Amino acid sequence: MGLTARIRTRDGWAVSHAVVTVADMTGAQVLRAEADAEGAVRDATPMEPGAYTVIVTAVGYAPAASSVIVTAGGRAEVGTVTLARQGGTELPPPGPWTVDPVHSSVAAVAQHLGISSVHGRFTEFSGSIEIAPDDVTKSRVEAVIRAASVDTGNGMRDGHLKSPDFLDVERFPEITFRSTGLTASGSDRWTVHGELGMHGVVRPVDLDLAYLGTGPDPWGGTRAAFRATTELHREDFAMNYNQVLQAGIAAVGTTLKVELDIQAVQGESLPAA
Repeated sequence: MGLTARIRTRDGWAVSHAVVTVADMTGAQVLRAEADAEGAVRDATPMEPGAYTVIVTAVGYAPAASSVIVTAGGRAEVGTVTLARQGGTELPPPGPWTVDPVHSSVAAVAQHLGISSVHGRFTEFSGSIEIAPDDVTKSRVEAVIRAASVDTGNGMRDGHLKSPDFLDVERFPEITFRSTGLTASGSDRWTVHGELGMHGVVRPVDLDLAYLGTGPDPWGGTRAAFRATTELHREDFAMNYNQVLQAGIAAVGTTLKVELDIQAVQGESLPAA
């Protein structure tokens, strides 16, 4: 006897803070129950046989309604109810996630000689993500990049980038990012507002973020994938070196296109190697 249900996201994750309300055909509420940590609802409140309406709600999700029949034995099996994020936007399950640098990349592209591009990356970085359980706009991201790990495939150029003309890695060994807010900008896209610290200067920077989904990995963990992009201007971070060629063209462009491909592992730390 009683009501049973399972509340899940579109990715199959439990919605632990969901509330199930059952109303009879007159609209009167006859039962209200909350999902447990596994997204399951099991309530033994007796109900008269007949047809009822079940409404499932959760903060940050669009409500879902369905019909259920209570049997002569007093049982009502709702089955699995799938909730969509408010506005259709999905995110990973709430809680801590840790960036896996082995399966992630932090890259940048700058114009060179006005006709081509130089591609570089940072090989040493770490980061953490906290997905808020109720209001996803309160989720947080923090990252630290070792400035001296810059790699463009050319030792002489890398040495110049590490010098006081650019990153000045001796004085400013870390590049940091801390989020200050999150807003939805599409069905699977977000804008991450934050502060970027580089070369001794802290500036507001927005990241255009796409959530690519979650899934299990071969090591027993769960991973989420993201892709983020932004544009930076060197002069905003007091990097004003600008060798000008005879034709009046700058040797190195002042705009950097930043591309981040991120895999994060569920939990507060990476699994042991």
